[in-house]
Amino acid sequence: MPTDRTTDFLRELLVRQLTTWLPAALHRSRRATVALAGVDAGSAEAALRLVAAHGDQARGRQVTVLVLADGAADLPARLGPIEAELPAEVTVHLLPGDPYRLPVAVKAAGAAGAPLFSFVDVPGAVTPKLLTAAANGRTGEVLLHTDDSARDVLVSAGFPLVAEVALVLPDSGAAGVIAFGSRSDRSLEAVREALWAVGADLGARYRDPLDPTGTTVDVVGDPDLASLAHELLAELRAGGPRPVTELRRHTLTATVYRAADTNRALADLLEAGDLRRDRETGRLAGDEIITPTS
Repeated sequence: MPTDRTTDFLRELLVRQLTTWLPAALHRSRRATVALAGVDAGSAEAALRLVAAHGDQARGRQVTVLVLADGAADLPARLGPIEAELPAEVTVHLLPGDPYRLPVAVKAAGAAGAPLFSFVDVPGAVTPKLLTAAANGRTGEVLLHTDDSARDVLVSAGFPLVAEVALVLPDSGAAGVIAFGSRSDRSLEAVREALWAVGADLGARYRDPLDPTGTTVDVVGDPDLASLAHELLAELRAGGPRPVTELRRHTLTATVYRAADTNRALADLLEAGDLRRDRETGRLAGDEIITPTS
């Protein structure tokens, strides 16, 4: 079971990412579904309060909130007062069961074809069936807390963009892996920004779950970008010249850093003479090609 500190971290991350996702989903679709699987009562309550805060945007639309929880006997009583404040367009379903019942819950809610945001906390193996349901064809995004790297199974389930970090919390130590699957670069950037903001508040450190050295990165203050610069230089030397946009995506999907850190690391490499750019001066634009000098 997650420690209290881990639970606090997951709750804050859920609220921050849902704050970004929900308005965008309601802007592009008249239906949207939020699925919470394996969360504690406090996280379910926080998520529902967030949905209530966006009640005006839900007018004329249909928002479904699915809460899959085992053993949370007080959940109906805690969520009841918040449900009473929700507009008629928001429907809440409390369902007993573990996270592996997500495919059944999503199908029963009629979420197919509309934006779906799933937050899944699963201590055991992440199954392809679970994540395929979260992908919801091409309309789903999933924020996942699990024991180990989920990159391969997320990609196989239909998420072409995957970001993940192994979480290390003060006094708690290793706290599992946070993984995110999406088709949107904007969502990918948002979740990484949220990870760093919550991590800074709680004194977290991150590492790449697939890094055998176990090197961690401190997210409080200005990060040391040496390892990111080394990774970007290796990527350019292996794959050849690349636009800045692709290098920012590589940072998000292959490292623990933020997209904005890419430009700073590239600037250091340009100054050192390891790279050259198309334009001599000015801000590094997304379409600008970066080339290794050797």
